[in-house]
Amino acid sequence: MRAIRPTKTGGPEQLVLEDLATPAPGATEVLVRVEAAGVNYVDVYHLSGLYPLPLPLPIGLEGAGTVEQLGAQVRDLRVGERVAWASVPGSYSSHVVAPADKLVPVPEGLASDVAAALLLQGMTAHCLTQTVFALRPEHVALVHAAAGGVGLLLVQMARRAGARVIGTVSTEAKAALAKEAGADHVINYQTTDFATEVKRLTRGRGVDVAYDSVGRETFDDSLACLAQRGFLVLYGQSSGVVPPVDPARLGQGSYFLTRPSIFHYTATRSELVARARHLFELVVSGNLRVRIDRTFPLAQAAEAHRALTSRATTGKVLLIP
Repeated sequence: MRAIRPTKTGGPEQLVLEDLATPAPGATEVLVRVEAAGVNYVDVYHLSGLYPLPLPLPIGLEGAGTVEQLGAQVRDLRVGERVAWASVPGSYSSHVVAPADKLVPVPEGLASDVAAALLLQGMTAHCLTQTVFALRPEHVALVHAAAGGVGLLLVQMARRAGARVIGTVSTEAKAALAKEAGADHVINYQTTDFATEVKRLTRGRGVDVAYDSVGRETFDDSLACLAQRGFLVLYGQSSGVVPPVDPARLGQGSYFLTRPSIFHYTATRSELVARARHLFELVVSGNLRVRIDRTFPLAQAAEAHRALTSRATTGKVLLIP
């Protein structure tokens, strides 16, 4: 197989494609031929060493492909079946050995590249809007990076829940995408102070929940945007790690602060399958749109990382082995 397995942490320059022996699956594992692998910020954090993994680094967690070989004890999958996954290390590869219980079948009518683009970011948006803070029609939600991979899905799901959505973006082109996804108001934070504008749009009340994937640059103002007893959901740090926070600051409005991980919200097989099936149903039925911004050959994984971290992308970035 061909795979990217960095031998040390660092930047995109570590992402070099090499030839490796194709592994055989264990008793409860499956060998999958990867058709598309998702590129996510968590991969950047793994590569940098911010989220440590053993070396050589099994980079990439998300993808979709076709089952080629089954372990002796696998009963629920078959050779030739298309599957997708969101938490299988080493997915920047032409083949991956995956625990069978981490794979979900891809339904007919859903292309493999769309399945790969959807699963990790889609389940993140799903858990944020339905479980971490379950949106209802009376809620107002602030969504940062509203034209990003998670952001576009999050805006759509929030609107489906009936919530009023305020999105933030960095360009007018991204603003148009966020509006198309259903955002009621979009703020270009390059030209407008978003905290002041949020308070104006909510007549001083603030938002019930702020979904913040940016981190250091937006955290303080996100907190300032909250209504009393509002939730700040910090689920990423594209601008850097948030400095330590004095819990007494939350007392200014009896605020709630949480740092969820999708892996804790898909910890059981039943929850993983339920979230994935719901997402697939929404896409196949036309009720959720997945935007693939661009694709790169596996050998150009470094360019894919640079595109993602430059904040130049809108929607999903994929690697195609």
